[in-house]
Amino acid sequence: MYIAVIGAAECESGLSDIAYKVGWEIGRRGHVLVCGGLGGVMDAAAHGAHDVGGLVVGILPGPDRSPAGKWLTVAIPTDMGHARNALVARAGDALVAVGGGFGTLSEIALALKMGRPVVGLETWGLDEGRVEGPGVVKAATPEEAVRLAEELAG
Repeated sequence: MYIAVIGAAECESGLSDIAYKVGWEIGRRGHVLVCGGLGGVMDAAAHGAHDVGGLVVGILPGPDRSPAGKWLTVAIPTDMGHARNALVARAGDALVAVGGGFGTLSEIALALKMGRPVVGLETWGLDEGRVEGPGVVKAATPEEAVRLAEELAG
């Protein structure tokens, strides 16, 4: 299974710790982690997956690999800027959102529009009944987030 981890390129240590644990759990369970390939939540999750021997794919916004995080197994430059968010959303069988700003919100919206389940940890809710389906399913822990991603993606 491919699980995309989305979140801000800059974050405080609390969210970084959560993202690391999400990535670690994804790698431990033998899934492929997909992310935007840069810093913050993306880098922390990639680091966690890397530490347990997991495969990490980064889909980069720029034209080359030079800004890629050091924990990536595969770095894919797109030269698409924020439009690469659609590729991240499509690449995951499920997504786990950790914190995040408007870029994360765009990935959540694209994933839900594409029928991809999204599990959230301290992120946008989108559970006000304005979206078809469950919106963002909230999780209390990184372990629960990955388990819910597995269940929701089938």
